[in-house]
Amino acid sequence: MIKKPIKTQWQLLMDNRNRFFWLLQAGGWIGYALVNYIGSLMHEMRDIYTLIIILGAYAGFLITIPLRYLYRRIWELPPPLMMLIAIVASYVTAVAWAIVDNATYWEIYKFGFRPDSPFFYLKNSLAKFYIILSWSGLYFGIKYYQMLQEEKQKALLASSMAHQAQLKMLRYQLNPHFLFNTLNAISTLILLKDNEKANLMVNKLSHFLRFSLDNEPIKKVTLEKEVDALLLYLDIEKVRFDEQLEIDIRLSDETKNALVPSLICQPLIENSIKYAIANVEGVGKIRVRSWSEEGNLLLEVCDNGPKIQTDPEKLFRKDGVGLNNTRQRLKSLYGKHYRFEMLKGEESGLCVRITLPMEMLENQQ
Repeated sequence: MIKKPIKTQWQLLMDNRNRFFWLLQAGGWIGYALVNYIGSLMHEMRDIYTLIIILGAYAGFLITIPLRYLYRRIWELPPPLMMLIAIVASYVTAVAWAIVDNATYWEIYKFGFRPDSPFFYLKNSLAKFYIILSWSGLYFGIKYYQMLQEEKQKALLASSMAHQAQLKMLRYQLNPHFLFNTLNAISTLILLKDNEKANLMVNKLSHFLRFSLDNEPIKKVTLEKEVDALLLYLDIEKVRFDEQLEIDIRLSDETKNALVPSLICQPLIENSIKYAIANVEGVGKIRVRSWSEEGNLLLEVCDNGPKIQTDPEKLFRKDGVGLNNTRQRLKSLYGKHYRFEMLKGEESGLCVRITLPMEMLENQQ
């Protein structure tokens, strides 16, 4: 069985253009014939005149086809020269059409009439010149419009690719930042000669990184899947903190299938561990909650770190990687349709609350 060659995007575009041209070409000349037929009804013409109209439209259809290929050849010329060639070509085509049209009219409708002068064959050539000139104007106008649409699509595609590249850069930025912190912890365990914990931490790290690499960085995942990734990361930290780290995750049923950016919670948890849990005497607690409110998804990460005396927003460092990265990712994905709040905990610590438009799994294409 012979397989058909797969067409490239350019070939598909040219096929669509060809179909569009022939559709407009046929439709335009059929319209020309109908207008002439309706006009003939206002005069007492024999029935055979309908054939004259059809042949005239058919001649116009055929005689303008070469113009298309000529205009393709001169497309890259300077506009004044291209316009001059188009006008001359339109006039020559109109004259040829007038000769064919007059000869057909005299041969069929006038029973073989022959004029005394050859110049009579040019009768109505000026009117036909206006028609062909209009055809040429429409051709150039439609072609320019198609070019503008293509440039617009290219600009949109370039913008989309740049946006995706930015999201990938922000998403991948988390990996070295996270690795730096984790490898520092492993190094500390090795220095303390706690090789068992260090080995366990390396194994947990490999599982987390595999999960991270297996997921497309610019796609959204369900909140339930996001929490699964979060638990992989927390397994690493539990090796370090052992019984000193307590996790409480509560997701409302209506938010479990809500879509969120992948690994959006990981830098929030990492921030809590670095600045709160590591400085808490006794058990450090991290609480993750989600709920829906007025068509929005609310996601909150709280810790029981030291009591904050000032406005939490003032604690936010502009050069920090984790939270700054999260803000930038949310801004790139949602524009103005999100909220990122840093609030004081009920008793102590910090709460980071993210508000996003509610997008459910079934709506993802």
